[in-house]
Amino acid sequence: MYDENGRPYLDFFAGAGALNYGHNHPELKRALLAYLERDGVTHGLDMHTTAKRDLLAALREYVLAPRGLDYKVQFPGPTGTNAVEAALKLARKVTGRESIISFTHGFHGMTLGSLSVTGNAMKRGGAGIPLVHATPMPFDNYLDGQVPDFLWFERLLADSGSGLNAPAAVIVETVQGEGGINVARPEWLRSLAELCKRHDILLIVDDVQMGCGRTGPFFSFEVAGIEPDIVCLSKSIGGYGLPLALVLLRPELDVWSPGEHNGTFRGNNPAFVTAARALELFWTDDLLPAQTATKGEVVESALTAIASKHAELDIAVRGRGLAWGLAFADADVAAKVVTGAFDRGLLIETAGADGEVAKLMPALTIGHDELGEGLEILTDAVADAAH
Repeated sequence: MYDENGRPYLDFFAGAGALNYGHNHPELKRALLAYLERDGVTHGLDMHTTAKRDLLAALREYVLAPRGLDYKVQFPGPTGTNAVEAALKLARKVTGRESIISFTHGFHGMTLGSLSVTGNAMKRGGAGIPLVHATPMPFDNYLDGQVPDFLWFERLLADSGSGLNAPAAVIVETVQGEGGINVARPEWLRSLAELCKRHDILLIVDDVQMGCGRTGPFFSFEVAGIEPDIVCLSKSIGGYGLPLALVLLRPELDVWSPGEHNGTFRGNNPAFVTAARALELFWTDDLLPAQTATKGEVVESALTAIASKHAELDIAVRGRGLAWGLAFADADVAAKVVTGAFDRGLLIETAGADGEVAKLMPALTIGHDELGEGLEILTDAVADAAH
């Protein structure tokens, strides 16, 4: 990216995961311009259009069918929080229950329902009203392995005197992005899915930030071999950075009445066009996931070297695929690193409850030279912050 004076910046932020394929990818741009030039429908409410049809066909052919997944597709509105709100609303309608289980340090959006299942106190405080009908449980390794996985959760479910209302659903991120790049183990995710089945609880995976290849496979939950009841997608599903969100749901969960969950901008046709083209470009084979894994190893190696060199800063390295973080014991150091990186021409952000994690999410299509350059800048920024 370039500022108005022509100064270049490497973007390791990528629209918080909305630009997995980079800025202004030329193939996606050509598809968009061609659609606009031929006077394709731009605004169609949530009605059926050829652009929507083509996206649904591409999603089925390149993503769902190869993975043996049978989901219906709902267009809930143009943003990630719209997808989460629709998923929570649907889970409550299907089950007739109100309570939702979320996890410590989870982040699911900035509207009221999404905030109710978000952990961050500052963001929750912005609601201005009590956030109810949601109960947090410890995310993987939250208790440092001192308590067996789900012991507390399952005991509450089994005890009629626990005060926990029977949940409609559990909502989880397999890698918590805004929460600080907290990575759930595959075995933890499998145990969660099994618990949900035993207790007739719907499992919602929020793949808004970590989907579309960010962790390697198209869906971040593929590593665990689970099939959620509902999946929330947004950010990079649009391919080009245009607003788009999808909810994938098991067919038997489609109990919506016509018009029961509608919205003016559910049908972002230009985003349908770029989304379909992105699926055709990047998801017809395993090349992108393989490249993401290789680049992820490069990032992990560089971050591990940084942490080792600056042991006095007590840095933890976290991540999977091309979502990584340097977790500092002192949040002020993380802030200095991010500022120092920006001054050197690298865009990154902080994450975590106190902003203690320097978070890296470069485009999946980044070149190896650019990746190496960005990691060198980060290395210098950490060294400077350590003094």
